[in-house]
Amino acid sequence: MTAGEVQVKVRKVALWCAMAALAAGLTGLMPTVSAAQIDSSGSSATKRLPACAPARASTRAPAGRAGPQAPGACRATGHILESGVRLSGRGQGGVTPSGYHHLGANTSGEWAGVSGRMSVVDGSVRARSYDFVAGRFMAKRNMGRGNIAWLEAGWAETGWAGPGRQQIYTFNTNTKTWQFYGQYAVKPGDKIWIDLHSDPSGLWSAWLWWGDRWNLLTAQLLPIGRTATVEQYVEVHVDAGKPGLIDVPPVMVDNVRLRPGEGGEAKLWREDVPTLTGTDPAQRRLNGGFCLDWLTRYDTWTAGDCGSDKG
Repeated sequence: MTAGEVQVKVRKVALWCAMAALAAGLTGLMPTVSAAQIDSSGSSATKRLPACAPARASTRAPAGRAGPQAPGACRATGHILESGVRLSGRGQGGVTPSGYHHLGANTSGEWAGVSGRMSVVDGSVRARSYDFVAGRFMAKRNMGRGNIAWLEAGWAETGWAGPGRQQIYTFNTNTKTWQFYGQYAVKPGDKIWIDLHSDPSGLWSAWLWWGDRWNLLTAQLLPIGRTATVEQYVEVHVDAGKPGLIDVPPVMVDNVRLRPGEGGEAKLWREDVPTLTGTDPAQRRLNGGFCLDWLTRYDTWTAGDCGSDKG
């Protein structure tokens, strides 16, 4: 079993806890929890951050790198919904093949963080289903014996939590649940900046650039150390029990940068970084009906429906 297959298996097991909630009508997936509860392992610096006041989405690029010392840095304290769903295995064939589709890349070496901008789209996710579409960054480590630890952050549209809406989210293997951040209203056409990185103690944190300042989403002390393998993906999951068509307008990802493990300024994720991809970047190969296009390998790219090339 490959590391990717193990990761998929871990997620399937980890997302078991809210299956009953979906069957009951998707009401009250899990109790609302505060950022302080989620981040009980956070550092003193992150715990001292003030609450993020209501604000509008930023219209300009980040002024500097994310972190507790960033000007105006704050922490998310609004409505945060924790959710878990068991995603079943292979089912009947449909217009869009069931199961997971991963479009993007991961580093073959280890880094201390990743950041970048991604567009938000309407993924035509079906309500009351196990469908989801997500644009996300991830830091992970294969711990051996079928165990992978990771933290991911980005935006997602799911069939069980706020169907028809796109939401800022994180997922980590400490809590083994999704966290959806209701205080950040995103919609198709928006572009968001996400930063995911570790500090010298090995605490990994996920940040959202919002209201022209860095907002801390979660901080997790994961057993992966200060550096880890990094991923950038558009991820699609199609409910195996509901064959059908899932349209995903192309998601644009750009300005992707990696933080070196030895410190220093982040660098663009370019061809000099040893990188693994799921498709041939030179040939727009179909991946379950979706296409991955590298505009600049590997810091600028699109992934989603293939348009006229889709067969």
